[in-house]
This record gives sequence, C-alpha cells and structure tokens, in this order.
Amino acid sequence: MRPSIPALLAAALLTALPVLARAEGKPLKIGVLTDMNGPYGDASGAGSGVAARMAVQDFGAKVLGRPIEILIADHQNRPDVATDIARQWYDRDDV
Repeated sequence: MRPSIPALLAAALLTALPVLARAEGKPLKIGVLTDMNGPYGDASGAGSGVAARMAVQDFGAKVLGRPIEILIADHQNRPDVATDIARQWYDRDDV
C-alpha cells in the first residue's frame, strides 16, 4: 500500500520543524553571482542584483519569520573566481 501525498508532506514538515525553529532569527541569505563588468554585464550584471532585491521586497522581505538578505558578487566571467566566491558563501556565510 502506497502512503498518501498528504501523509508524506506532513512527515516532511515534521522532520523540518526542528531546523526551521533553530534558524528563527538568522537571516536567509540568497546569493546572486553574476558578471558585472564583463561581456555579459549589460544583459545580466547589476540588474540581476536589483531584480533580486525588488523580488525580496515584493515578497515581504521575510520567509518563515526569517529576514531575507541578498548577497551580490561579480564572477568576472571566470569559473575559478565563481567557484571561490561560491565556496566562501557556502562555508562562511551560509548562503
């Protein structure tokens, strides 16, 4: 017999509650890694960060009681720089 979808969702929620409760006051960080000055800077550069901030404001700047914080970085269209920034965000900033 297969479990019902509502039962699976309830189990997932109950499993996630301790994690959500622990992170109550901590901001939820979203990283925007984009090319600011390189060949793709005009199409997706600084506008990506502005769009992310506008989306957060439209959403109410909070999710599950946690404030939302946007971090923006320039990867300079180089994979090694992008990897270093992503690693720093993951290790240090909990992005």
